Amino acid sequence: MDALSDCGTRALSVIAFIGSVFSPWYAWSRRRAPDNHVCMNVATYGPRARFTMTDRGSSALRQTENRLTIGPSSMSWTGDRLIISVNERGAPPAFGYLRGTITLTPSAVTQVELPLTRDGAHVWRPFAPSAGVQVDLEGDGNTWQGHGYFDANFGIRALEKDFSFWTWGRFPMPDGSAACFYDAIRRDGSTLAQAIRFDAGGVPRPITAPPLTPLPRSLWAVRRETRADPGFLPRQCLAMLDAPFYTRSAVQTQIGGHMTTGVHEALDLRRFRSPLLKPMLAMRVPRVSRWRFSE
Repeated sequence: MDALSDCGTRALSVIAFIGSVFSPWYAWSRRRAPDNHVCMNVATYGPRARFTMTDRGSSALRQTENRLTIGPSSMSWTGDRLIISVNERGAPPAFGYLRGTITLTPSAVTQVELPLTRDGAHVWRPFAPSAGVQVDLEGDGNTWQGHGYFDANFGIRALEKDFSFWTWGRFPMPDGSAACFYDAIRRDGSTLAQAIRFDAGGVPRPITAPPLTPLPRSLWAVRRETRADPGFLPRQCLAMLDAPFYTRSAVQTQIGGHMTTGVHEALDLRRFRSPLLKPMLAMRVPRVSRWRFSE
């Protein structure tokens, strides 16, 4: 899930991994045991930002129908909201703990699944394209409200085996709907260009996508582009995550004549395939192979 504060100065991202796709430890294991590489990746953006991404062993994983627990953190579905309990240690260079609760309340829950490859090896599942978010984390300024979404990706092969590049964006609209754009270049040369608008009740409707429009490259020179009305130049409003192969940011664009600011990401899998990246990632993704629950 990702969220932007109502004031536009803060943002947050939470990703629960079973088979931590961006973990060097998982790659070095040849992805033999997804449940032995689990992670609750939590990142805050804005003043006093924190980033946490600890790769944990199978002893840290517990699952029930409505709850996912990974070490000291968890996600729980109550029936009308998702409650995320965070208790993680920050990765360098921003050491310290990130603790507290994040509550995501969807306007609706969808039943939509989008295959990202022809054989269905990768699937995008937008559970809640529009949601209210309440953030209550320890630390000055880490209590705020905003809007966000909750989705999931499932796959049976490594991303870099099937994709060369992708961009994704979710943009809230004035009527309570959300426009989502998924654009990808697959390794076989085929492309994905998906544009869906979810109304406030979560009902999806394919829409005609505005043209792909370039954004300035990231600090690591990752190529970026998003959808925008003809003649409009989108811009980055808030820098979020910037890695040699991946960038996430808040982007302002115009869709159907409406100005909107949403979360955008670009992922360069050609770069990610480089073995030189894995030791760099290990500095930001520590490995804790053993975990013992107190109860």
